[in-house]
Amino acid sequence: MRIPGLGGEVMSRVGATPVNLPGAEIFSSLQSGAIDAAEWVGPYNDLAFGLHRAAKFCYYPGWQEPGPTLECMVNQAAWESLPKDLQDIVTVCCRAVNDAMLAEFTARNQQALDVLVREHGVELRQLPDDVLLALRKASDKVLEEAAAADPLARKALESMRAFRAQAKAWHAVSEEAYYATRG
Repeated sequence: MRIPGLGGEVMSRVGATPVNLPGAEIFSSLQSGAIDAAEWVGPYNDLAFGLHRAAKFCYYPGWQEPGPTLECMVNQAAWESLPKDLQDIVTVCCRAVNDAMLAEFTARNQQALDVLVREHGVELRQLPDDVLLALRKASDKVLEEAAAADPLARKALESMRAFRAQAKAWHAVSEEAYYATRG
């Protein structure tokens, strides 16, 4: 399965063989049988890449990646050489681009999923509960091992878990409650 990084490590713990391929090689690798499955961005990109011509099943939820985020890397010396106002401009521009991308994917993923299912015969399938439980246990173990090996990873994991708990609690009374009442 094409799945890089920590997600790939988790998949290896549950018996899969992770493969790290660039996006441009996913379709041909699926088509040739070099890989059996691929983790990719979402339906909007799947449709654009034509992945439905090589894979007819789309499994959810995306347990390994809660959502897309763009990044901008700048050499520290170059960053520090910028005056404060230009640093602020770069920061605000990066935030704006990331926000726009999140909004676009929120709007376009469902549209693309509808096309994949209705027009291209892709079958949407939920991962079974026992599979999700195994992935969760393996994920927790992989993250704990990374945190045990590095104080910065520990700090990041603790921060992420605290934020996730806070966001989950808030979404229960906001997003989830809204969808439940508005159908």
